[in-house]
Amino acid sequence: MLALRLPEEIEERLAALAKATGRTKSFYAREAIVEHLDDLEDLFLAEKRLARVRDGKSKTYSLKQVEDELGLAD
Repeated sequence: MLALRLPEEIEERLAALAKATGRTKSFYAREAIVEHLDDLEDLFLAEKRLARVRDGKSKTYSLKQVEDELGLAD
C-alpha cells in the first residue's frame, strides 16, 4: 500500500483525467510510476557511476580505445 500527498493542482488534474476517461486516479498514478521508474533507476545509477569516476574509483575508456580493443577501428 502506498499513500501519496500531491499538490492540489496535480490532484485536480489527476481527478479530471480520471473522470474524463472513466479510470481511477490510482490507475494513472500507477501508470506514471511504472513509466518513469526505469528512468529514475537509470539516473541514480549514472550519478553513482559518475561519482566513482570523479573520485578516481572507476576507470573510463574513450570510444577509440574501445574500438581498438574490439577490433572495430576503421
